[in-house]
Amino acid sequence: MLFTHQFKLFAGLVCIAFSFSAAAQEKGSASNPHVLNASPTTVVWGSYWSEMPPVLHIRSGDYVKVHTLLTSNPERLEAAGLPPNQVEKELRDVQTVKDRGPGGHVLTGPIYIEGAEPGDVLEVRFHSIELAIPYGYNAIGQNGFLSDEIFDRKMKLITLDKKKMTGHFADGIDIPLHPFFGSVGVAPPKEAGRWNSAPPWIHGGNLDNKELVAGSSLFIPVHVKGALFEIGDGHAAQGNGEVDITAIETSLIGNLEFIVHKGQTLHWPRAETATHVITMGCDRDLNAATHIALREMISYLMEEKKLSQADAYMLCSVAVDMDITQLVDGNVGVHAMLPKAIFTKK
Repeated sequence: MLFTHQFKLFAGLVCIAFSFSAAAQEKGSASNPHVLNASPTTVVWGSYWSEMPPVLHIRSGDYVKVHTLLTSNPERLEAAGLPPNQVEKELRDVQTVKDRGPGGHVLTGPIYIEGAEPGDVLEVRFHSIELAIPYGYNAIGQNGFLSDEIFDRKMKLITLDKKKMTGHFADGIDIPLHPFFGSVGVAPPKEAGRWNSAPPWIHGGNLDNKELVAGSSLFIPVHVKGALFEIGDGHAAQGNGEVDITAIETSLIGNLEFIVHKGQTLHWPRAETATHVITMGCDRDLNAATHIALREMISYLMEEKKLSQADAYMLCSVAVDMDITQLVDGNVGVHAMLPKAIFTKK
């Protein structure tokens, strides 16, 4: 009897241990994602860097529900008319972070993705992007596109209607909302050092690409082990160009899936939506950025659609839109939009 009792007790403990193990393995799934909230210990202030310690370790295929904070501070928001009790507690909390710069964005992360190595590609799938707060703001910055002509540094609070998905800009003016993260990236190559969060580059970062809404995927070249992914700079809506240097800046909650593609080398970030393939280029010079985005699209057509260089170039001329992404981040951005519908063979 004693042996039988001990065996049953042992078997029960094994079952309990197995249950805990199964639960641990399930975490990171679509139904049970990792949760990464913004706090003083889970944000990076103003940089992408290969030496930044990760705050979360995940595996390829894992899901993460992540909270990001708008790029401002409580004092400025209150001065613009926001009641103090509407300032997010998390935004107040992160003001204690002392290690800041050289940029100004509050980024959640880094996330270390197991198995990601230099030369791989990290795919980030945006399954959902939700408004975290019922307001956003737009502010004219000193580095806006017309900063040498318009000197007013006005900040405007914009009420966000989650049901109607509109932002009330002024009487008679409501803006359709299409939330996306302005800054999505990985650590740049080690030799780049601590990279300012403002200028986008080969690591992604402050791309400000309004096409990266829920349902899209971003493909980023990996430069360091684990990738060290960061995200932030939430936008409820933005015009291409982002000419005064801000969109409707707000806090967002995203449900993201991370997939490591081994040996699929990219030189620049690339994206895909339900309707388009998107290549991107960034440089201090708009002409150079356009060259990069166009060359990347020609490369895509040659590699994926098996077109000759000449045919790819011609197809870009008749079917691809070259759009200005933003004009204000130090490195300006251009993206090329290839409609999937033109391909009649699957």
